[in-house]
Amino acid sequence: MQVGGILKICREKAGFSQEQLAEKLHRSRSCISKIESDKKTLDLGTFIRWMNETSATDIACAIVSGVDPVMMMQQMMPLVGGVIKFL
Repeated sequence: MQVGGILKICREKAGFSQEQLAEKLHRSRSCISKIESDKKTLDLGTFIRWMNETSATDIACAIVSGVDPVMMMQQMMPLVGGVIKFL
């Protein structure tokens, strides 16, 4: 999976539309769409703000450190589900 697809998953998990995230990042909706489809490269500042706004700093760490973020998300889901069931 390309980085754009991972960013899209983070945005959707946070419950933001492209328009809503664009406003938070001071970008256009078109820019968000191009980033998510890997048609536009992402600068580091926007990447950091994207991860902070979508509460996906763990995914950001995975991407930066070379860990497969999709695999990480798949492995984390049972843990999160277990915590939710426990509560």
